[in-house]
Amino acid sequence: MSGLLAKKPLQTAMIEGKGDQLRRVLGPWSLTAMGIGAVIGAGIFVATGAAAKNVAGPALMLSYVVSGFICLLAALAYAEYAAMTPVAGSAYTYAYTTLGEIFAWIIGWDLILEYAVGAATVANGWSGYFQEVLRIITDGYQLPESVRAAPLAYDPAAGKFSTTSSFINLPAVLIVLLLTAILIRGIKESATANAVMVAIKVGAVLFVILVGAFYVNPANWEPFAPYGWTAVPNPNPAPGTAPTVGMMAGAAIIFFAYIGFDAVSTQAEEAKNPQRDVPIGIIGSLLICTVLYIGVVAVLTGMVPYQELSKDAGVSDAFKHAGLPKVEFLVAAAGVAGITSVLLVMLLGSARILMAISRDGLLWRFLSDIHPTFRTPWKGTLAVGLLTAVVAGLFPIEDLVQMTNIGTLFAFAVVSASVLVLRYKNPGAPRPFRVPVPLVICPLGVIGCLALMLSLPPHNWYRLFIWMAVGLVIYACYGYWHSRIRTPITGDRPDYVDPLRPSGP
Repeated sequence: MSGLLAKKPLQTAMIEGKGDQLRRVLGPWSLTAMGIGAVIGAGIFVATGAAAKNVAGPALMLSYVVSGFICLLAALAYAEYAAMTPVAGSAYTYAYTTLGEIFAWIIGWDLILEYAVGAATVANGWSGYFQEVLRIITDGYQLPESVRAAPLAYDPAAGKFSTTSSFINLPAVLIVLLLTAILIRGIKESATANAVMVAIKVGAVLFVILVGAFYVNPANWEPFAPYGWTAVPNPNPAPGTAPTVGMMAGAAIIFFAYIGFDAVSTQAEEAKNPQRDVPIGIIGSLLICTVLYIGVVAVLTGMVPYQELSKDAGVSDAFKHAGLPKVEFLVAAAGVAGITSVLLVMLLGSARILMAISRDGLLWRFLSDIHPTFRTPWKGTLAVGLLTAVVAGLFPIEDLVQMTNIGTLFAFAVVSASVLVLRYKNPGAPRPFRVPVPLVICPLGVIGCLALMLSLPPHNWYRLFIWMAVGLVIYACYGYWHSRIRTPITGDRPDYVDPLRPSGP
């Protein structure tokens, strides 16, 4: 049992974060843009319409407030850890230094689920907006039915998947592969592309709020909470609707919209001054995005009765209802750019998590190989891209959103708890950023995350347990026996310098 609870020394993690294998080119603005790039996207352009229509109604405004507050609690914990251990592993590394290897593995495996499935969800939403833009600019052209949607659909009434008339969601697959190639090419190029797309979509979001406000009909906000305030079973679980409804159910489902802020911590090894810049990027991007989210939901549900919102492209469809087809095109085009940046950052974060786990020996070490020219973890990035492309091409967006949420909430709860553990076990460690009132903030973060997890439909728990069971089998068969804590780095990785094992005589 002691082997399972072996901890990576905090000193080791800090030394790893000072390495120079990756390029340190990201400043506070780039990191904040990365956070905004990951957060503003599918949450506004895709998930909002579906959640308002089928889950919470106009009360989705409060759903975003609840989710944003819980995310802020977790963000403070992330910021303290990221400043202490500026390493690419994010919550995985944080758990490794405080709770032990088995918990780190569970969190790392869970983060792979969060980022890979989250990226697949975003790719699904990108496909919907891309096809909307294509329809507008070609005056009605649609892709063949066999390649424009996922071939699987989940029926909550029957509790099982069914097939559709489509063979594969081809646009979703192609955009994942294109962005994977960009990420392999280099972090500087990726950050530049993200900054351009962030500028476009933030401008579009402000445009939606300012212009849409003139078309708001307050009568559309009545009833404000048609599905109630708590998470309750859906009395009419027709295909395409949510198994649970209510304001808290909405908070649990649209929590997906916020998960991007923790991706900032995965770029810690590529930040110029991670102790200062990473906390700025995490907290700054979260606060900016929360304000924008609430504004968009208020306008969206005020423009169109919640029952009539589109679940695939809710924002652009709202302007179509308002008789503004040109604005519909602009919003749809901005949605394509905005969702692209989300996908870019999520693929980036997933590859960095995989690199950190592989570097510790818990997964195959070739996944952390750094390209000699591009200085990126190219094999891990390629593996993530291929996995994401397959999932995005086969599964529908509604099912993917909820799978992403439960994994994210679990990771956030562990990070919040780990801050208290480390405060007790290592109170003297340098903390460039400190969580204020940790005895209040950290427990509230854990409780809030658990409350949202319990608001998700039961089948999400089943899938989480299955995913964790698969992960534990991999750990038992490979990770435990190849862990760096127990097995020194050997000739299979001559490029790796172990900070605790000096190379001199």
